[in-house]
Amino acid sequence: MSPQPFDRVNNLFLKEKINPLLGAAGVSAVPGSAREVHVMGQKADPTNFLLMHAMACNSSGVIGSAVCAGVLWSFLMG
Repeated sequence: MSPQPFDRVNNLFLKEKINPLLGAAGVSAVPGSAREVHVMGQKADPTNFLLMHAMACNSSGVIGSAVCAGVLWSFLMG
């Protein structure tokens, strides 16, 4: 898993930078993507502890997937 390239391009034009690892953590593959983001963050800076922050993004990805699935089911079955 790699940081999102769009975030890197976007950061060229923003005053407040976006961490490109957030998009990678938002994938709803619990807890694999969160652990991968944590490992990548620690490689960049060994004092980072990103696991809980990555799990928050990870959980929101799961909730978003469930909401989208519910909406899709309501269109298909309703």
